[in-house]
Amino acid sequence: MLLAVFFVGNDFVAVKYALEGIPPLVLMPLRFVLAGLVVVGVVRVIERRGPLKWGDLLPIAGVGAVGITLNHIGYTVGLSLTSGSDAALIFATAPVWGMVLGILLRAERGSLRGALGLGLALVGVGLVVYQGLGSPKASLAGNLLVCVSAFSWGAYAVLSLPLLKRYTPLALAAYTMLLGGAAAFPFALTGVPGISDSVFDVDWSAVGVRSWAGAAYSTFLASAFAIAAWQGSVAQMGANKVLVYLYLVTLVGVTSSVLLLDEGLGTAKVAGAVMILFGVYVVRRG
Repeated sequence: MLLAVFFVGNDFVAVKYALEGIPPLVLMPLRFVLAGLVVVGVVRVIERRGPLKWGDLLPIAGVGAVGITLNHIGYTVGLSLTSGSDAALIFATAPVWGMVLGILLRAERGSLRGALGLGLALVGVGLVVYQGLGSPKASLAGNLLVCVSAFSWGAYAVLSLPLLKRYTPLALAAYTMLLGGAAAFPFALTGVPGISDSVFDVDWSAVGVRSWAGAAYSTFLASAFAIAAWQGSVAQMGANKVLVYLYLVTLVGVTSSVLLLDEGLGTAKVAGAVMILFGVYVVRRG
């Protein structure tokens, strides 16, 4: 999980680099279909598993639609409109949605101390987001799209639990990435006016090295490796405990965005980071 935290935390910067030359709704499906194919190949070799069972196709596609399609359309398009540090901070709300959904579905058990820790961390997020909204690099539309992404990622952790009884974490990660990425391909083929060009509108010869490097990082490290590691940790530790690690993703994401994207770091962001760390500590104790 700590490796996954590092890779995903720096993915905010990598996607910003990739978006310099690749439209968001082209990048997203290409990234996850390729990552899914890589992990499916690993599953076939290491676990010697065949294709997924037809009876599980619809449930896995549904989980992939929530955790990959909806999540990463909101994430990628949101990042094209707002700052990397704002996105990293808003994404930290995912544990709240995962905890609430898990309790409602009776898949997880909550605690008063855990709720207090989440509340403290959210106060920290609020401090940082308040600081970030004054930046010219941030936007309300982008921030709202990242909120949608955070909700769907929290839901993905909880909704995966029943399927993890029949599939290994690596296999489930592979199939959800592949199906979730494929579900977004129509947007890549047609484009969305005002949001993203289609794959046919891209001048691929003009896409720079930094964009390709960002896309490769996002595909192989922040997707193929990190999502497989995420699913393995959910299976062993439960969704609530694993979702807490997203707060560390936030800290890595803010730090890398400040250092590599030249985004500001004010007093409110520093105070918010301290609150987030303290909230993580309280949740872990709970």
